[in-house]
Amino acid sequence: MVQEPLLSMKGIGKAFSGNQVLQNVDFAVYPGKIMALLGENGAGKSTLMKILTGVYQRDVGEIFWKGQAVHFSSIRDSQAEGIAMIHQELNLAYELSVAENIFLAHEKLGRAGFIDFRTMEEEARRHLNKLGLDVDVRRPVKSLSVGQQQLVEIAKALSLSAELIIMDEPTGALTGEECRHLFNVMKALRDKGKSFVYISHRLEEIFEICDDVTILRDGRLVKESSLEEQNIQSLIALMVGRDLTEQYPYVNNSCEEMVLEVRNLSNDLVRDCSFSLKKGEILGLAGLMGAGRTELGRTLFGVFPLRTGEILLHDKKVMISSTKDAQKAGIAYVSEDRKRNGLILPLSVRENTTIGNLTAFLNRFGMIERKKETAAAADYVRSMSIRCKSLDQEIRTLSGGNQQKVALAKALETRPEVLILDEPTRGVDVGAKREIYELINACTARGMAVLMISSEMEEILGMSDRIMVMHEGSIEGILERSEASQEKIMSLAVGKEG
Repeated sequence: MVQEPLLSMKGIGKAFSGNQVLQNVDFAVYPGKIMALLGENGAGKSTLMKILTGVYQRDVGEIFWKGQAVHFSSIRDSQAEGIAMIHQELNLAYELSVAENIFLAHEKLGRAGFIDFRTMEEEARRHLNKLGLDVDVRRPVKSLSVGQQQLVEIAKALSLSAELIIMDEPTGALTGEECRHLFNVMKALRDKGKSFVYISHRLEEIFEICDDVTILRDGRLVKESSLEEQNIQSLIALMVGRDLTEQYPYVNNSCEEMVLEVRNLSNDLVRDCSFSLKKGEILGLAGLMGAGRTELGRTLFGVFPLRTGEILLHDKKVMISSTKDAQKAGIAYVSEDRKRNGLILPLSVRENTTIGNLTAFLNRFGMIERKKETAAAADYVRSMSIRCKSLDQEIRTLSGGNQQKVALAKALETRPEVLILDEPTRGVDVGAKREIYELINACTARGMAVLMISSEMEEILGMSDRIMVMHEGSIEGILERSEASQEKIMSLAVGKEG
């Protein structure tokens, strides 16, 4: 007997200003199933979900919910039918309590029409107990970890009696333990009949948590199938339209010439860190969340002051007390949070590319030579295959992968010898990841030394010449590529000898 879908979207089409974003897309979710929705950035995933939840209106096509044709003109309409969406950037009021967030916009009222806080708190505890989260529901939600906040969002969906929960990149900021707990919660809810749409660039997660998969490419449906019929390589091929036979294009460009040496570096965030970095080398930096990886990178770049220790470039000691000092010494840093710390979103592609080294484009009167600046930005757009309509396009309108390329171009424009990359492919689709890896290889081929911080074990193992592992602010060990394994890295990451 063929199972009837809980949700069925048929022939969905949507265009913005004449640009066809979705074309004849079918999408279905079945009762008690977790459906993965995959595709590169710009494939149409977000637009399809916004049409489902009533944020956008479809141009053509039909939506059936529990077998009945429906039309949602707002988020409130879709929520009323039992559809809830949890966004990558959580939609919480951080100053309000946990209970107030769970019932925000549908508060429980008493007989006199006032908010019944006692009832809200009791029901909030009941929902959180189902999710295995034991916190004081009167606490402000800002005091919770990101993983706990994620569960508050799920509790919010349950309070709306949601039967279908859409989760967009839910694990991007979670620890391994928080991810496991989230997956256990989802599986338990699925077993009780709840359905999910799961959007993620982390393909390993898809096989761990999902039952079925739908793949979009360039606004069109490519495939819907059971995950039992797929593997990671087949999913990648379907998403990008070509076979990425080697996901991590490792090239050994390392030589024996020492570029950077760090001796006994310490401050309030890291302790007694010593390591070296060779010309053309990719030194992967691994560790669990909170291990001090980003803090070490930002200390080297002058964001955080160092208390003791030395930093040497080409055997010469350098004093770094600011990012300007680091840049002058030949160190560049690409932030893990490109939108907050790496790019200026209202500015153009051209302005973001050159803003880190504006003095190079000033004439003798202190004015920017626009022609020179434009030529430099155009070189990066061409050589890095940055897809944009023009150099004047606002950076915020680019896909994640293209934004990341501009962030990298901004760092390269300072002409560094040492490049620190913090989560270089976070929030980037698989096709753009490959392109970024190729760009990193191009940097090392020119002799640049790269310190690559990453939470993705496969990325660290796939791209690094050596792997340095941190635990609680200290360097636990450094592994050669030939001896590195997930088990050895994890052993060091939890503070055990490798």
